[in-house]
Amino acid sequence: MSEHPSSPPRPLDQVYAATTETELADAYAAWAAGYDRETAELGYCLPFLITSWLARHVPAGEGPILDAGCGTGLSGPFLKALGYDRLEGLDLSDEMLAIAKSRQAYGTLKQAALGEALPWPDGHFRAVIAAGVFTAGHAPASGLDEMARITHSGGHVMFTVRDRLIAEAGFQDRFDRLEQAGIWRPVEESPPFRAFAVAEPDVFVKTFVFRRA
Repeated sequence: MSEHPSSPPRPLDQVYAATTETELADAYAAWAAGYDRETAELGYCLPFLITSWLARHVPAGEGPILDAGCGTGLSGPFLKALGYDRLEGLDLSDEMLAIAKSRQAYGTLKQAALGEALPWPDGHFRAVIAAGVFTAGHAPASGLDEMARITHSGGHVMFTVRDRLIAEAGFQDRFDRLEQAGIWRPVEESPPFRAFAVAEPDVFVKTFVFRRA
């Protein structure tokens, strides 16, 4: 009886399977060239939906805005079209950042990892957004501390979190700790919704918006 080779793992599966920052960076480096096309086929919508929350809470023209975990910069052109022309971005992958640069929507792009110290001073940004970054195998809840630090008083921090990680990966505890410390206050919490319009029907996320004290 002949044996049929199993299908190679999808890039998305390799990303989810990463257990270290190096493995995650390698997975995204390998995926960078095909990322936009393949995520479009999956119906990945978070880089586009996060622009709606920004527009709801931050007037057009205000900035600077940080797209944290910007990847290939899918959000950038849409944010720019909405009037946010002072955009900066960070991502773990240099290969993804190279594609983001080609979109000509970001004034500055830096290689950095959420969960580590970020290369901006206190209160630098009017708002920080992060779409699809707080999910399985990705940035830890501790990354929220630095996002809050680099947001100025009265500014907003908004991001999506995989719903099942909110409690089990310490996100709710981190939300509460930052609120109790007087660093931010909650503004909005969405109901769970699908991160992929076509594939991955069991992957749900929630969007959170906090206002910096």
